[in-house]
Amino acid sequence: MKTVEEFLAHTIQLESEAALRFGQLADAMTTAGNKEVGRLFRRLADYSLLHLGDARARAGFRTLPEMKAGDYRWPDVESPEAAAIWAADPFIGIEQALQVALDAESAGLDFYAEVLESTTDPEIRVLAKEFVEEESQHVAELQRWMKLHLSGQALPTEG
Repeated sequence: MKTVEEFLAHTIQLESEAALRFGQLADAMTTAGNKEVGRLFRRLADYSLLHLGDARARAGFRTLPEMKAGDYRWPDVESPEAAAIWAADPFIGIEQALQVALDAESAGLDFYAEVLESTTDPEIRVLAKEFVEEESQHVAELQRWMKLHLSGQALPTEG
């Protein structure tokens, strides 16, 4: 990343795609009657929307570059936090759904950590460090949820 504006454009796109994909997965699960997984994905979509709002607020006074899909520099084909589309399988279990979510959040963490490691711009470093800390919390929370589930305890998304 060469500019803060480019970093924020990537961040906004990343969170937009995460919110969209988790929302689509939530809708698919709810429609299929898999309400437990639907609630989990909906909560994750809502988290992404909160982060999207934060990123947009940070970009509020800046002019961001207009970027097309091919302009984003992702480590893979899709934005790092776009959860695996195969998770739309109506028979997916809560453990698999948690793993999909954990993989997506871990990929987001890795993306921000790479930006933090590779940038020399002090302002990008400050922002990337904040996003690394935030994504680290998401990964830790999902790991906690996985442990709760594996031990037979209720998840915060249940009930």
